[in-house]
Amino acid sequence: MKNSKIKLFLTLAISLNWFTVGCGIFGTTEAPVDNGETSPQTPVSQEGGLRLGSLFPTTGDLASIGQNMPVAARLAVDTINACGGVNGEPVTLVNEDDQTDPAAGSAAMTKLAEVDRVHAVVGSFASSVSTAALDVAVRNQVMMISPGSTSPVFTERAANGEFNGFWARTAPPDTYQAQALAALARQRGFNNVSTVVINNDYGVGFERQFNESFTDLGGTVLNQEQGVRYDPRATTLDSEAAAAFGNSPDAVAAILYAETGSLLLQSAFQQGLTDGVTILLTDGVYSEDFTKQVGTTTDGSSIIAGALGTVPGADGLALDSLRTLWQEEVGSELTAFVPHTWDATVLLMLAAEVGGSNSGEVIKDNLLAVAGGDGVEVTDPCEAMELIRNGEAINYQGASGNVDIDENGDVVGVYDVWQVNSDGTLEVVDKIEPIIN
Repeated sequence: MKNSKIKLFLTLAISLNWFTVGCGIFGTTEAPVDNGETSPQTPVSQEGGLRLGSLFPTTGDLASIGQNMPVAARLAVDTINACGGVNGEPVTLVNEDDQTDPAAGSAAMTKLAEVDRVHAVVGSFASSVSTAALDVAVRNQVMMISPGSTSPVFTERAANGEFNGFWARTAPPDTYQAQALAALARQRGFNNVSTVVINNDYGVGFERQFNESFTDLGGTVLNQEQGVRYDPRATTLDSEAAAAFGNSPDAVAAILYAETGSLLLQSAFQQGLTDGVTILLTDGVYSEDFTKQVGTTTDGSSIIAGALGTVPGADGLALDSLRTLWQEEVGSELTAFVPHTWDATVLLMLAAEVGGSNSGEVIKDNLLAVAGGDGVEVTDPCEAMELIRNGEAINYQGASGNVDIDENGDVVGVYDVWQVNSDGTLEVVDKIEPIIN
């Protein structure tokens, strides 16, 4: 922070909150609980300051990526609280673990909306969880903004008016990532590919867009008429691995979650089907924990060495500042979707400040105003708050990009290209943009 007193306050506040919320991952910062006199459909009052919820997978299939997300949300809240809070009061954050499970996510969102009485929620990560939780959020007029749910289905439903504006995301939809992965495949000279996807909104939506984009670019999807979709509850995936890898493709676009996806790739390797085949991956497995789960060959090399993947990139002007703050306060390097979580949380707080009220309705109505438009471009959250308090319009430029959210709650982003090294480490080697059809 620019002001040394703010910096000292922030450091102390974050240190205390790490103890309070168990390093920001599993604990909960308690918010005032409503006694039930107000119906869930009634907008939450401003009394008690802005209350935010976080809904992320700190356990389950996506935990290796999800565990840093509530930490990022906490860091954003502590940053804003250190420079005056929102609407003159400190912001409260309530953390919930969705367990990478739609039923658990829906139950957690119900608790956040109807018991903790939050005004807005940052989350979730898995598209299937956000789908389940979103109906609860909309019913309770709670603004929900996800840093990682990328299914194209949300765009379609938003365009149909199903969310009443209570939905947005800071990671671009897989409409764009699928196009970027298809462009990467063609760029690397792959003519014939197969696909295997997890059988949920995320996997099926990605498969559809990837197939369309890859064929539009002159490639052939070998199993397009009978795509391989695997059950996310499966414990063995031998037949699915054989179907995806068994038709001599140049590459296999594997749209996976970590725990189940590692089983599928292990099986393909054990069946001798991966030799000479490049595996194409996405953000759902962008973690070195995933490469460890997949395992190594007899010589100690990663089974999936040479695999290529895409992940929403972070190229905003604020990225370096967030990287420095994260290193100072958390003591580690930034991981995937931390910038997107930071931006999502900051945007909710800025929208409440612009609207002068903490209700979900007000946050919804002012979100696009702070995320784009003709206001002063600003990257520092506290500077943005000061401008708002002085009556100036702002255009927040995030750590994940410009976060110019459109009427369907979507952003367009650039993608990092990453590869798996022989020792199982991950390395960003390039960037690629979607080729918009």
